[in-house]
Amino acid sequence: MPDTAMPDTAMPDTASPGIVAELLAILDLERLETDLFRGVSPRDGWKRVFGGQVVGQALVAATRTVPGTRPPHSLHAYFLLGGDPGVPIVYEVERIRDGRSFTTRRVKAIQHGRAIFAMTASYQENEAGHAHHVAMPDAPAPETLPDMKDLLAGGVPGIPDAIAGYFGRPRPIELKPVDLRRYREGGPQAPLCNIWLRAASALPDDPAIHHAVLAYASDMTLLDAALIAHGRSVFDPDIQSASLDHALWFHRPFRADGWLLYAQDSPSSAGARGFARGQIFARDGTLVASVAQEGLIRPRTA
Repeated sequence: MPDTAMPDTAMPDTASPGIVAELLAILDLERLETDLFRGVSPRDGWKRVFGGQVVGQALVAATRTVPGTRPPHSLHAYFLLGGDPGVPIVYEVERIRDGRSFTTRRVKAIQHGRAIFAMTASYQENEAGHAHHVAMPDAPAPETLPDMKDLLAGGVPGIPDAIAGYFGRPRPIELKPVDLRRYREGGPQAPLCNIWLRAASALPDDPAIHHAVLAYASDMTLLDAALIAHGRSVFDPDIQSASLDHALWFHRPFRADGWLLYAQDSPSSAGARGFARGQIFARDGTLVASVAQEGLIRPRTA
């Protein structure tokens, strides 16, 4: 278990190309043998590997065994053990099926001789057909929301240091929460959360990179939605939180370096587990991906 309008023509600035280049290097796996790859983790001081990193790396491993340019349309994953950031992760890909329209791959991530993660991914040839999607929630434009410098400089009064530190520190994925009232006011609220996100600098045009980056980002903040109804947060020291499983569906082409609205909600929490869903919209309101996750939200006891 790991430790979770107007067309967008403006690309991110180049303030963080180094940190994004590091993410791209982490996603660029080393090929050890046919269907066998090795990935490393950043030296960021985390005690466990970030779950989104394993999802992104596993998707890269699977994609590199798919012939042609057939894109992924879904993945379903389980986090089995906490990853050790100090040692490489080996990704073993099994070729389940290569059909006329669909390709299926199974990926197992291994450390210290044990599986820490398992994923099945499905790919489909681009096809035309019926199309519809739900409307994007109303949200202020990301340019009107506080940026990282505002948070780091204490420009948003009433935000706890742990929250400002998380959203404000330099990272390859830029995050802008739409509403910070839950952190200011505390107490139970409706389990809804909207966050703008994008890669912190421009990405190459390869769609496989954008799929991997969005897979990486899809594990960020989602489980925290399950605690909003209880007036709690994954940042609370007496909450033990960890992603348990993760599903992601890619609906339409997108760019992960353009602003995307991650609309999150949590229909249920029970048994020390929280269930959260996410809809990811492009700036023009198009639904490009959907996410579902269940995670551990266990109260710590003395």
